[in-house]
Amino acid sequence: GEINPNVNNNIPGLEALKDADLMVLFTRMRDLPDEQMQHFVDYIESGKPVIGTRTSTHSFSIPKGSKFEKYTWTNGDKAYEKGFGKQVLGETWISHHGAHGSQSTRGLLAKGQEGHAILKGIKDGDIWGPSDVYGVTLPLPGDSQPLVMGQILKGMKFDDAPLEGPKNEPMMPVAWTKSYKSESGKVARVFTTTMGAATDMEAEGTRRLLVNAVYWAVGLEAKVADKSNVEFVGEFKPTKFGFGGFVKGKKPADYAK
Repeated sequence: GEINPNVNNNIPGLEALKDADLMVLFTRMRDLPDEQMQHFVDYIESGKPVIGTRTSTHSFSIPKGSKFEKYTWTNGDKAYEKGFGKQVLGETWISHHGAHGSQSTRGLLAKGQEGHAILKGIKDGDIWGPSDVYGVTLPLPGDSQPLVMGQILKGMKFDDAPLEGPKNEPMMPVAWTKSYKSESGKVARVFTTTMGAATDMEAEGTRRLLVNAVYWAVGLEAKVADKSNVEFVGEFKPTKFGFGGFVKGKKPADYAK
């Protein structure tokens, strides 16, 4: 079938999670059939690592009364408040902290974390994206450790000046690590970034952040190179973030060539 991100009730192939070493998410407001959702739940309860990007903080929008309703982003049950995003990734959807579509994001390394394996080969300003900073509730929960702070810029260019005023005081974290303890007591490594739109990947530093995070998530942080090779494989022509702007008529196989 053709790729259509507007279809929110089907992700074929989730049975592959049973043998996966890592799950990387970029989902938004999914309402999957129970049999598909079960594969997802089995994975996050397995203690294996999770990486969540951008809208994954609000991965699921599941109706009340459904078997897996607790994973929805608005879940009000105190035992699993605000669903998968808050409980596993560390945050659910809060707000656009920067102005959507007119204020871009510069990543600054969190103080004291400059030596973290995920930040290897990255310096202030290497991470940038035209997507805006998301609002988060401070402090982040549990053992969450902010790694990158999101400086809101006045415009949509890499070298635009920072926005003055309270929006950057304090800055919101845009990347952090945490752990997730499953109901069975298994503990997983989790990396979350509220960046990750396709156009964010044009910045080398943003790509390096994610590549390094993969190594860290699977316990291979000692293997992170001083400057990981994050060159594009083939041609990369990202479409701008937003609804309805995806390239129509494409199949997954088209991107595997």
